[in-house]
Amino acid sequence: MTLDEIAVQVRTCTKCPLYKTRTNAVPGDGNPHAKIMFIGEAPGMNEDLQGKPFVGAAGKLLNTMLEKAGLERSEVYITNIVKCRPPENRDPLPDEKEACSPYLDAQIGQIQPHVIVCLGRHSAEYMFTKYGLEFPGITKARGQPYKVDSLFGHFILFPVYHPAATIYNQQLRPTLEHDFEVLRGLINNE
Repeated sequence: MTLDEIAVQVRTCTKCPLYKTRTNAVPGDGNPHAKIMFIGEAPGMNEDLQGKPFVGAAGKLLNTMLEKAGLERSEVYITNIVKCRPPENRDPLPDEKEACSPYLDAQIGQIQPHVIVCLGRHSAEYMFTKYGLEFPGITKARGQPYKVDSLFGHFILFPVYHPAATIYNQQLRPTLEHDFEVLRGLINNE
C-alpha cells in the first residue's frame, strides 16, 4: 500500500469516534523516501483545520529544531500516532491509538526510515511497546538512540520531548535543543 493509499484510508476512516468531530484527518506529510521520520501523538486545532501535521506553534518550533539538526522539512516525513484531533486536545485514548496503529505501521513499512524520532511520551511509549522495548518514561528515554530490528531491517528509535511540552514549560527547551544536536550527530553517522 502506498502512502497515498494510506492517506485515502485515513481520510475516510470511521474506526473510532474521533471521525465525528474532525474537520480533517491528518495522515502525514513529507518525503516518501525520508531517512528520518517524526511521529507525534495527535493533531491539534491547526492541524485539524489544515489536514497537515505540525503546522501550529509546535510545528514552528519543530521547524526550528529541524534546522538545528541540519534538516529541512522537505527531507523528512512527519505524522502522528492518532490521525484525528481528540476533542479539546486531550490525550489520545488507548482505543484511538489502537484504531490508528495499522495506518502508522503501514507508513513506517512504506517509508522504511533509518531513524524514527518519537515526539513526546505517547509516541515513544507506542513505539517502545511495538518493538518490545521497556519504556522507562520520556524523561529517562529522551535523547538516547535505541537500535531496533524490524521486518524491513534495523533503524534507530530516538525519543525527545514533544515540542508543545517545551512551549508550555520553557525549562525543557534547552533539553530539546540538545537532543536535536544529538540527532544531527546520529544522522551524520547513518
